[in-house]
Amino acid sequence: MLRSPLLHPLNDADAINDLLALANPRWSLTEIRAEVVGREQQTADTLRFWLRPNRRWKGFRAGQHVAITAEIDGVRHTRVYSLSCDPAVPGLLTLTVKRQADGRVSNWLHDQLRVGSIVTLGDADGDFVLPTHGGPLLLLSAGSGITPMLALLYELRARVRAGDTEQDIVLVHVCRDAGDQIFANEVRELAADWPALRIETWHSASRGRPAPDALLAAVPDYATRDTFLCGPSAFMADIEAHWADRGITERLRLERFGAAPRRLETGDASEVRCARSERIFTTEAGEALLPAAERAGLKPAYGCRIGVCRTCLCHKRGGTVENLVTGERSGNGDEWIRLCVSTPRSDLELEI
Repeated sequence: MLRSPLLHPLNDADAINDLLALANPRWSLTEIRAEVVGREQQTADTLRFWLRPNRRWKGFRAGQHVAITAEIDGVRHTRVYSLSCDPAVPGLLTLTVKRQADGRVSNWLHDQLRVGSIVTLGDADGDFVLPTHGGPLLLLSAGSGITPMLALLYELRARVRAGDTEQDIVLVHVCRDAGDQIFANEVRELAADWPALRIETWHSASRGRPAPDALLAAVPDYATRDTFLCGPSAFMADIEAHWADRGITERLRLERFGAAPRRLETGDASEVRCARSERIFTTEAGEALLPAAERAGLKPAYGCRIGVCRTCLCHKRGGTVENLVTGERSGNGDEWIRLCVSTPRSDLELEI
């Protein structure tokens, strides 16, 4: 390390990043920074952004998502969005953002993000990716849930062109009406010269909210297909229940952003010792650690609050937790946990 006080800034990664940004806003030693190079209105409440990331970007697999961090009123907020672009096209990413009425970040992105703006990204993540084997596929989406589906379709088309597969693919998409249909042109163009791709659209404004049986009437062999599902939480819950009733949940893959983790109705209050801050707080029975820590005056980092983005990863030194999404229980020793979806099943010691 450089010991001279005059050279102290050169020991500080943040200071170096600030200096690099003066030369080029995308440059950084430690962060994936991306410049907005385009924006397009997809629907009345949905924008698509084109981003050019710096060299710290490692690429992605079709179907994965990325965390985007925005500084709003001096506070950094992180949210997760699916990548909707073709993974075979290097150096350019697209994120498609639907404005939410109470969405702090989605509203900021719509109102403030312009060509030339710089945003911070995380690494691509997620296992909502295509299997290596072929076979018939069903893609089920509603609303902005079509965003990862477009990337999956690009990847499937590349496989077909390479002669790797002749897969039979059906995309069933639910939206309010034709004006609310995200990627309508892109999907239409894909289907025009791809006979193995069939598109079914359900407009809820004229047909009402679809029951699973009605929605799937156009795909009578759906139970034999590997199925990818993404959309609003109520839509996904209906499909999950339908698959469970028929005993085919092993064929269903999900990408979930909108559902909050459940709260367990059983369990006991637990004491949590914080090694770094030397604080102690108590969780209520079945409560996630993140809101309990915030209630105690602690400020752990967080992003999505539903167990997706990993921003709230925390080192657990001891004790047992249960994942509120999967129901999985941890071991009793050292490991990393997500505060937003972990509830104590014993007293804990955390690195907070």
